[in-house]
Amino acid sequence: MTSAAIYARVSSARQAKDETIGSQTAALREHAARNGLEVPAEWVFEDAGHSGATLVRPALERLRDLAAQGCVDVVLVYSPDRLARKFAYQALLIEEFSRAGARVEFVKGPRGDSPEDQLLVQFQGMFAEYEKAQLAERYRRGKAYRAKAGSVNVLGGAPFGYHYIRKTPECGARYEVIEHEAALVAELFRRYADDGATIADLARWLTSQGVPTRTGKHRWDRSVIWGMLRNPAYAGRAVFGKTKILHEQPGLNRVARLQGRSVPRAAKTVDSPREDWTEIPVPALVDAQTFERVQDRLADNKRFAPRNSKLPASLLQGMAACTACGYAYYRTSARTTARKIYYYRCLGSDSYRYEGGRVCANPPVRADYLDQVVWEHITGLLADPALIRAEIDRRLEQARTSDPVTRQHAQLQTALAKAGKSVTAMIEAYSEQLITIDELRAKMPHLRAREANLRSQLDSLDAQAADQDAYLKLADDLDGFLTQLRGRAATASTDDQRHVLKLLVKDVLISPEKITIRHRIPARASASRITQRDPQPDSEGDNRPSCQVRWGRDKPFATECRFARAGGSRRGHLCGLRQARRGYQQGLPGRGQVRR
Repeated sequence: MTSAAIYARVSSARQAKDETIGSQTAALREHAARNGLEVPAEWVFEDAGHSGATLVRPALERLRDLAAQGCVDVVLVYSPDRLARKFAYQALLIEEFSRAGARVEFVKGPRGDSPEDQLLVQFQGMFAEYEKAQLAERYRRGKAYRAKAGSVNVLGGAPFGYHYIRKTPECGARYEVIEHEAALVAELFRRYADDGATIADLARWLTSQGVPTRTGKHRWDRSVIWGMLRNPAYAGRAVFGKTKILHEQPGLNRVARLQGRSVPRAAKTVDSPREDWTEIPVPALVDAQTFERVQDRLADNKRFAPRNSKLPASLLQGMAACTACGYAYYRTSARTTARKIYYYRCLGSDSYRYEGGRVCANPPVRADYLDQVVWEHITGLLADPALIRAEIDRRLEQARTSDPVTRQHAQLQTALAKAGKSVTAMIEAYSEQLITIDELRAKMPHLRAREANLRSQLDSLDAQAADQDAYLKLADDLDGFLTQLRGRAATASTDDQRHVLKLLVKDVLISPEKITIRHRIPARASASRITQRDPQPDSEGDNRPSCQVRWGRDKPFATECRFARAGGSRRGHLCGLRQARRGYQQGLPGRGQVRR
């Protein structure tokens, strides 16, 4: 039976919330059943809330990877504009699937391969692209015109202290002041401008008042307070066009993580120049002088923020994580009467970050002691390349015996042999005049296409196996790589040490009694042509991947530091960690010596 994959897409978050993508999937499943196409459950790809004007879509990426393996015969799409909104992208995807032996079939669109059908697809793609550009431009110009006319309709919502009254046939939208919230906003600005309160103090104060945020949360975050202090609407000047969208690749943000998107959209939001702002008059909650003093203090805070210090990065910055809660460790400091001591502290142990208080009881670790323990382990690893060679041999043997490619290869060879026998049987039947030339011409293209598809799948599996062997078998590159690193290990600066650690260490997991260093073996560009996933090692703790600062998403090969040191005793590194713990207890200043 012919195998098929389904692709569906909706562009807006409202469509994703209303599950309108389900109607596309249902229609595509019905079309597949009507035409006798087999659709495995894992071959249904849905992009909910992704624009068709970009190719960076997670479900589309997975579909393209699957088609490149030669496993798909037909790609079912509801209509050409669901595949892409740009004609060039449509042509690119259709050609890419065709090269992989898969044809694209639309439910609402031309279904043949004739030149007329291809021309119709091209016209539909151009019209879809034109329609999207026309709607976006009309929408932008309409909102800009309304903003310049002083209409609140373009804002679509109101900040804390206001209630957004929707437009009616009699009058337009407007802001209505909520008296008890307005009093809190005025007091918020007064405390920050006159009393010198910090943003963290203001967040704790509003939380203690028991007033929910605009989104209904009972705990006020510092970022919300910071945004309120910068909002000119409280001074009577709501602004339209404070931000703009650039079609560039952004970093992974919180919204993408909560939506489960592994690949962010190819667009990011940045602040617009102040001269491009359009001010809309609204009721003021604070006077202009107070608002300006608040802006001056925010500018000073930005100028003198600790992030602007010239202190070099710590050795394990961005690599240390907690095994108890899964959050990352960050560097902090405490000052004694003699000197300033640096520590690694778990994000989960800070009470002010969480509504119910701290979520982790792991104590901080002396940074200098832990850096020394980890660096000595790495230098010991570099001194004994036999450990890395043994791990490469183990992975190579595991890949050869348990890789699913090995199991699929035999099945594809059997199917290819059956397809070859069918072609031979058809030719023999024609030579014996059992079938006519028309019947032969009608059946042979399908059999030839099936045979070519199976051959491409076999070639793809062979290429994957070869690339995997090349990735794992690094004997040619290993000696030179380790020699270069050993030569610089003794005199390396902190930046050089960080560079070495990034090459060899994935992350460092810290627990009260031990540390675990999870390694990775770097591969040069010539060693592999594809991206190889790291094997799944032993992991510690419930490290859910729902937060960017939480670990446990990628788990490379793990080695516990207590036995990894070459030539050392079993308790060497454990004693070093205990020394770091004791150093934290001894290095803490007394009461009144540290201001928090």
